[in-house]
Amino acid sequence: MAPCFLMTILWVDFETRSRCDLRSAGVYNYAKHASTDVICMSYAFNNQEVETWQPGDHFPVSVRHHTGQIRAHNAAFERLIFWHVLGIHFKLEQFYCTATQARANCLPASLEDVGRAVSSRMRKDHRGSQLIRLLCIPKADGTFNMDATLLKEMIAYCEQDVRTMREISLAIRELADDELSDYHVSERINDRGVLLDKPLAEAAMRYAGAELAEIETLVADITKGEITSVRSPKMRAWVQSRVGPEALKLMIVHKDGEAKFSIDKTVRANLLILAEESPDQVPPEVADVIQCADDLWASSVAKFSRLRDLADAGDGRVRGAFVFDGGSATGRASSYGAQVHNFARRCAKDPDRVRDALVRGHSVTPAYGKRVTDVLKGMLRPALIGGSGNVLVVADWAAIEARVNPWLSGEPTADEVLDVFRQGRDIYKREAAGIFRTPEATVDDAQRQIGKVAILACGFGGSVGAFAAMGRNYGILLPESEARITVNAWRRANPWAVRFWQNLEVAYTTALRHINTPFTAGRVTYLFDGQHLWYALPSGRVLCYPFAKLDAEGVSYLKASWKPAADATEWPRARLWSGLACENITQAVANDLLRHSLRGLADVVLHVHDEIVVECPVAEADRVVAEVTRVMTTAPDWAEGLPLAVGVKTMTRYGK
Repeated sequence: MAPCFLMTILWVDFETRSRCDLRSAGVYNYAKHASTDVICMSYAFNNQEVETWQPGDHFPVSVRHHTGQIRAHNAAFERLIFWHVLGIHFKLEQFYCTATQARANCLPASLEDVGRAVSSRMRKDHRGSQLIRLLCIPKADGTFNMDATLLKEMIAYCEQDVRTMREISLAIRELADDELSDYHVSERINDRGVLLDKPLAEAAMRYAGAELAEIETLVADITKGEITSVRSPKMRAWVQSRVGPEALKLMIVHKDGEAKFSIDKTVRANLLILAEESPDQVPPEVADVIQCADDLWASSVAKFSRLRDLADAGDGRVRGAFVFDGGSATGRASSYGAQVHNFARRCAKDPDRVRDALVRGHSVTPAYGKRVTDVLKGMLRPALIGGSGNVLVVADWAAIEARVNPWLSGEPTADEVLDVFRQGRDIYKREAAGIFRTPEATVDDAQRQIGKVAILACGFGGSVGAFAAMGRNYGILLPESEARITVNAWRRANPWAVRFWQNLEVAYTTALRHINTPFTAGRVTYLFDGQHLWYALPSGRVLCYPFAKLDAEGVSYLKASWKPAADATEWPRARLWSGLACENITQAVANDLLRHSLRGLADVVLHVHDEIVVECPVAEADRVVAEVTRVMTTAPDWAEGLPLAVGVKTMTRYGK
């Protein structure tokens, strides 16, 4: 629903120029750079006509002294330009991000894409990207293009962006008060930032550079010069032409609704496992090249370089890492720039010793890893540290999805699963006991591992393929027949899960047949408004499957993260099935718990998946540990009966 304009809304967009590269340096460094300047500012109040200010003109008093809401697309940019370039300090709480609003509606985030997805009328002017290259980026001699005709065109483009932003924002669901408040919490975390160990980052980049050069040379030798770089487009075709039919099956991935051959991270991992089992399918020389590719692509050099570029030149803190509501269909946060969500969870066993060796230029192999790239991967998280006299309090919920899923189902038999957590028993032993029909006390380590894989792979409707894929991550390789028996045994032991999947499917398909009529499954309610399939979570937050349709093949919806080709007439669509619906709502509720905890904690510097990191003085560590534990284990009112547990550690370097 659109705002009623009882309050005055300022819609605003800046066009700027700088010798600082926005993409590499990040918005915080860009805004603070001495060369960054405003080309123009287009703005409008409520539904009034759009106006434009240019440097040299008198700055509009109505903007400078505005006390109402300020709406902008990717509003952190406008907020920081106001602050660092124009010296105008609006309150963070005044800002409303229309990109966040789009993501909260499970729509594409960019102004161009959301306009294209919502309506053909709401199109961003493509000329803008050309104008940015011509006017906003310095020429070879460091000066800027000042062509008056282009500047006039840029103003028109900026004004149109304001109109487009306003039209889109008024056409889609408003952010709820809690959502807007949580956005502001996220922005405070971005503003605070986390300290980077710069000497470590610089040393890591030196080591990685030498290692990667060796990898490229090795690939060229193995392939007799056919492949000189594993980043080459020829790499996939080279592998494809040399593997067997079973390997070819593993190389097929589905993207944007199409089946394609790939050599991505998951494919490489599966091919390397197959190479050990069946060298006839993946010959040793092909496995060597794939391993080299994995080492290079998984190399941490780019991540360390990114961290260094993003770190503030003054205080060394990396800011702006989190994208609020970045997870399509769940509302989970994603990371930007630093990409902390993609850092390897497994860290070096003794990061301080490894750091010392790296900074001093000593050998780190084989003492700390087989390859330099492996060592560096384990040092990404430890590169983030507490400030002088501070420590990091790192708290991680225990098996949060395994708790939320049965709680969400509302099934009476699911309470047996929740009792395992309430009583402090081992959930993986419980699962194994159900699979093997044996008492928990007799479950051995191998059976427990199968129980762990089963709950991770099968909880969201996964079958044999999901079990096999997850099993490989934990060293469990079962024949298909045994994997099928295990999956079926898990489902027999957890009838609540099967019924929940079925109930979810009945609820959302029935909702699609009855406009504006709610249908409930467990603790989740679906409603179709004739256009979007909405689902309400126990917290009161709503998400949706945009532009949902029910046809002979089932339910489909607009997939925000899939971008169509330029000449496509329709946005790509994905299929909704019961397991995906279950996974979406489980992750969404886990995110609601995270948001609830973040509201109650001060000095948060990181949050990654189900983990929260607080920075505090050493003397305050015990108090903060107790407070973090209390906040994260106290279920909100809407989550009554959900047992929560958290592991909390104090460390000088971020890690596991």
